[in-house]
Amino acid sequence: MKKSGVSHGESASELIAKRIAQLGDWRGPTLSRMRKLIKEADPGVIEEWKWMGTPVWSHDGIICTGESYKKVVKLTFAKGASLKDPAGLFNSSLEGNVRRAIDIPEGAEIDASAFKALIRQAIALNSAGKSKAKKKSKP
Repeated sequence: MKKSGVSHGESASELIAKRIAQLGDWRGPTLSRMRKLIKEADPGVIEEWKWMGTPVWSHDGIICTGESYKKVVKLTFAKGASLKDPAGLFNSSLEGNVRRAIDIPEGAEIDASAFKALIRQAIALNSAGKSKAKKKSKP
């Protein structure tokens, strides 16, 4: 797995692991589980550490970010509005034209296969955009 977003000699993956450990309550295991599902959906995912401490998962562009708030762990999909969500996982940032988010409160369970399907869809969308950009740049 590639890693980027290095800070003070630590890789982004190490910083994400440290953040998970520091949470110290239900949010740590929740963020850890979602991270595991992301890696299962895309073993080649790139973990990044951006915007002064936000875990980011990328593949040909940002897939999603993982933020932890007092009452929820929030996974924000950069192009979520363009993804099909038949399981209805998106429950936050629904009014936006681009992003969509999944807010996970304490005790909530997320359908693992539906979540992995969203991750794979986001990657396919990123990859399609990347190949279109390459075609446009050719003379």
